[in-house]
Amino acid sequence: MLAKAAVWLYGQVEDDLAEQILLKIGGMCVTDTSIWRLAQKWGERFRVLEAAEAATSMLVPLRDGIVRGASPIAQRMGVAMDGGMINVRDEGWKELKVGCVFEAALCGQAGTPEEEVHAVNNSYAAILGGPQTFGQTVWAEASRRQFPRAQESVVMGDGAPWIWNLALEHFGTSRQAVDWYHATQHLYSVAHLAFGEGTAEAMRWAKGMETPLYQGHAQRIATAIHGLAERFPKRAQALHTEADYFHRNRRRMQYMELREDGFPIGSGMVESGCKRYRARFAGPGMRWSRAGARRLLPVRTAILNRRFDQIWATLNNSPPN
Repeated sequence: MLAKAAVWLYGQVEDDLAEQILLKIGGMCVTDTSIWRLAQKWGERFRVLEAAEAATSMLVPLRDGIVRGASPIAQRMGVAMDGGMINVRDEGWKELKVGCVFEAALCGQAGTPEEEVHAVNNSYAAILGGPQTFGQTVWAEASRRQFPRAQESVVMGDGAPWIWNLALEHFGTSRQAVDWYHATQHLYSVAHLAFGEGTAEAMRWAKGMETPLYQGHAQRIATAIHGLAERFPKRAQALHTEADYFHRNRRRMQYMELREDGFPIGSGMVESGCKRYRARFAGPGMRWSRAGARRLLPVRTAILNRRFDQIWATLNNSPPN
């Protein structure tokens, strides 16, 4: 019981604070060094189990059978992917890839302006590593949540190519959507490039483009930006790059259609998840060994997904290494 409490606390706060909490509230005297060692030992077990679950979810008969052998569920579901930076010792700031699996639900009084689509029942997956391992880990969490059975689903991201590559590999039947707020940020970047940052003309141009963007006319916006590049040749290269962003993602920018079909258009759910990981991994002065971060990540994920007790019980029923 002491080990479980220590590891759970270390997944929430630094080891010296965990030591104080155990002593103050539980009357248990455990040094911060002992807490760290327990977290390393059990974190490795959590990591091995997480890797095994990901490997199992990738087995082809099982992976195919989830869809073919089960009836669909009515719930709309989604996956959002993003990244946040943590400081890794001897390496500097490295990207922590975070995924969020969610259900889409209407909230607020039906038929009123306050009625909105929100992401609910969020769960997370996170990896300090490359896209391939991350994709398998997110797929494992999505499979656990019965995502493949969802009648309708969406994958959301900020436009980074690695996100769409993973979407095709693991969620090929899902719709794809660029987060609305990232898309509008690109509108304002264009306006600042063309008309000057903070100018009234820049604000008018960007605001005027929000409606066609929402209505799904990203290609029209791309054409307009190419026109700006001709007007402002000194900034043409940057403007053409922005135009290509809208052209490349035009099919992922059908925001009005997404809203009408009951999906959120913002990726706040995964951005919130990134913040929850960074709260533990990117506090003032925090630096991690790569091995230490990888061991703690599955513990943090289990806590955020409310699976810590379940996974602890599973590991205790398994023979020790």
